[in-house]
Amino acid sequence: MHAHADTHLDQSITGRFKYAIILTAVTLVAELAGGLWTNSLALLSDAAHVFLDLFALLLSLGAIKLASYPVSDTRTFGLHRMEVFASFINGSTVFLIAGIICYEAVIRFVHPEEVKSLEMLIIAFIGLVMNLISAGALHAHSHDDLNVHSAFLHVIGDAAASVGVIIGGIIMYFTNWYLLDALISVGIGFIIFWGSWRVIREAVHILLEGVPRGIEVEKVSASILEIEGVEEVHHVNIWTICSHILALSGHVVVPPTFKGDHGGILRRIEERLFERYHISHTTLQLETSRCTDIEGAKQFRHRPRAASLAHAHAHPHHHPHGSCQGHHHHDHTH
Repeated sequence: MHAHADTHLDQSITGRFKYAIILTAVTLVAELAGGLWTNSLALLSDAAHVFLDLFALLLSLGAIKLASYPVSDTRTFGLHRMEVFASFINGSTVFLIAGIICYEAVIRFVHPEEVKSLEMLIIAFIGLVMNLISAGALHAHSHDDLNVHSAFLHVIGDAAASVGVIIGGIIMYFTNWYLLDALISVGIGFIIFWGSWRVIREAVHILLEGVPRGIEVEKVSASILEIEGVEEVHHVNIWTICSHILALSGHVVVPPTFKGDHGGILRRIEERLFERYHISHTTLQLETSRCTDIEGAKQFRHRPRAASLAHAHAHPHHHPHGSCQGHHHHDHTH
C-alpha cells in the first residue's frame, strides 16, 4: 500500500517537474534574447538565474529517476542520496553565479549603459508569468521533499527577481536612470545568495548524517521509553537518507523479568516512531541489560590501520572492547 502511494507521488512530482522544465526553457530563451537586445544586465542576470532554474529542475528530475532504482548488494540504500547531491550541486552553482552577477553589476556602476526599458519591461513580465506558473506546479510537494523544495526556491527567487526587473523597467522608462539596472542586478544576486545558502546548508547537514531538522534525540528516546516493557534506551542515532526517508538505530533494554513478546515491543516502537516522527527505517537491538556505561550516542571506532594490526599481532592483549559482548541482543530492521 505504501509502495503504491510512493509510486503515485513520484509520478506526480515527475509530471510537475516536466511541466516546469518546459516553461522554464521558454523563459530562458525569451530573457536571454531580450537581455542581449535591450542591453539590460538585470534581464541577463535574471536569464542566468533562469538557466540555473532549468539546471536545477533537470538535476532534480534525474535524481528522482535514480532514486527509483532498487537496492543492491553494493548499494544497500539504493540511490536515494542522489537527490541530496543534486540539491547540493544546485545550491553551489547558484551561489557561484550570484558572485558573477554582482561582479558585472560593479562594472555597470562604474560605466552605466543605456537600456531599452520598455522592451525590458515586457520581457520581464513574460518571465514573471512563466515563473509563477512553474512555482504553482511545484508548490504542492515543496514542503516534504528537499529536491522539490530546492527547485521551488529557484523558481520563487527568479519570480522575485522578475518583479524587481519590472519595477526597474518602469522607473527607467520614465526617468532614464540606467544605473538602476545595475542596482537591480545586485538585488538579484543577494536573492540568489540567500536561497542557495539555505539549500547548501540543508544538503550538507544530510550528507554529514546530522539529526533531521525538527527532531530531538531526547524526545524520540522518551517516546520509545513509553512502550511497555522498555526499561532503557541508549546509543540512539537518527539520520536522513533523503528528504523523505528518515532512519534510526538504537539499543533498547528489556529486563529479564519481562514475560511479554519481544517482537511485539519492536513492532510497537516502529509504529510509534513512524506515526510521531515519520521515521520509516529502524534498526533496533534488544538487550536484557545495559551494554555500556557511556551515555548519549555511541562513539564510532575506526577500522585498525595496517601498522596497528601488525603491532597487535606482535604484542597480543586480552581485554574487552567495551561493545555489547556477553549480552543478549536482537537486531531488527523495519
